Amino acid sequence: MPMQTVEADYLVVGAGAMGMAFVDTVLTESDATIVIVDRNDQPGGHWLTAYPFVRLHQPSAYYGVNSRPLGADTIDANGWNAGFYELAGAGEICAYFDAVMRQQFLPSGRVTFYPMSEYLGDGRIRTLNGDEVVVNVRKRTVDATYLGVVVPSMRPPAYDVAPGVDCIPPNGLPKKPFRDQYVIVGAGKTAFDSCLWLLRHGISPDRVTWIRPRDSWLLDRAAIQPGMVFAERVISDFAAQMRAVLKATSTDDLFARLAGAGCLLRIDESVEPTMYRCAIVSELELAQLRRIEDVVRMGHVEAIEPGRIVLEQGSVETRPDALYVDCTGDGLGKRPPVDVFQAGHLVLQPVRTCQPAFSAAVIGHVEVTKTDDAERNAYCRPVPHPTVPLDWLTMTRTFHANQLHWFADAEMMAWLSGARLNVVSHLSSRTPTPADMIPLSERLSAVNEKIDALLGA
Repeated sequence: MPMQTVEADYLVVGAGAMGMAFVDTVLTESDATIVIVDRNDQPGGHWLTAYPFVRLHQPSAYYGVNSRPLGADTIDANGWNAGFYELAGAGEICAYFDAVMRQQFLPSGRVTFYPMSEYLGDGRIRTLNGDEVVVNVRKRTVDATYLGVVVPSMRPPAYDVAPGVDCIPPNGLPKKPFRDQYVIVGAGKTAFDSCLWLLRHGISPDRVTWIRPRDSWLLDRAAIQPGMVFAERVISDFAAQMRAVLKATSTDDLFARLAGAGCLLRIDESVEPTMYRCAIVSELELAQLRRIEDVVRMGHVEAIEPGRIVLEQGSVETRPDALYVDCTGDGLGKRPPVDVFQAGHLVLQPVRTCQPAFSAAVIGHVEVTKTDDAERNAYCRPVPHPTVPLDWLTMTRTFHANQLHWFADAEMMAWLSGARLNVVSHLSSRTPTPADMIPLSERLSAVNEKIDALLGA
């Protein structure tokens, strides 16, 4: 078997959003050479296998890589996102990352890309035709796959499906003929998208059965917008979160305050959510989701049989020709946090709540500008993706700890102010100084102390 040896400063395993954002920053801010390896035939990660009608839940302005805008920086004039900044779809995102690779990374002469290849460990890559490449890594091997994003099309359902039952991932939904009943299985972002797709195409909500074993706290898209037009609303939401924490007498009281201030939303206000995954909706989308009244809360699905769904707490009857849409993929996987910066290695993880691309760019900048791994890790403590409501507190506390390091560093503040992926950079044209941030730093420290008290109660 032919073997080739190459030299590089970094070997990046995975060309999804985080891997691409990290490479973009390191390439822009240093003279490093980089090898990227990925199992797919182009960059884009899970977007390459996502359902065709998927769109970002956050504005395109906050996604992709720092050096290249995503989208046209426009506000939607119609649809259920009307009045808010555009949300890129899967096709646009895949084309975007492909353009970043072909038009920026490869022409630099400092990036080598091995698509359709397996990383074997120890710097070894096996290409599609069986050749082996050994990368002599001078600085670090970067794991951009640690979070393990899984969408429904990437694996079979986690429950038994009897022969003859038509159960599909959302990818197949546009290809199916009209049915009398659609059964959506799942409670997260993918389920929201599938329900909204059906309603958008005129399917009556009484034809939709929604198997929703858990309800979720949701974020309001109005509070997650770029530009000065939305600055007052964004800042007001952040201030309301801080007030809620400081005034809360318990974790239950905190979530009641967050809901009362509009910081957190829910589909059914009579049901206390037991899930939180940073899903974002507009008020118009929320109104549409509330039109679906046939909601089944009997635990997770155990099996689907002809005309019947077996759940943990019982069973429900369905129409003989019902179409089942499996929306139960893990999405952003929950892996235990580990140090981002390790000897000879780097593990990409979020360092801001629910902002993976921005986080990877921050990690790239810290890698290039700091010289000590202990200091680097202090700037980039992992903020695991949330799954349950209490994670709102733990991830807020950790992100605040990261911000306190950033706010005390003039160079870091200047970089953050110019970073396209940074939500806050869109709210002001002025670069704040560490002195400017002292009042906010004191506020964040007080909030973290209160979070510790709430979690310890």
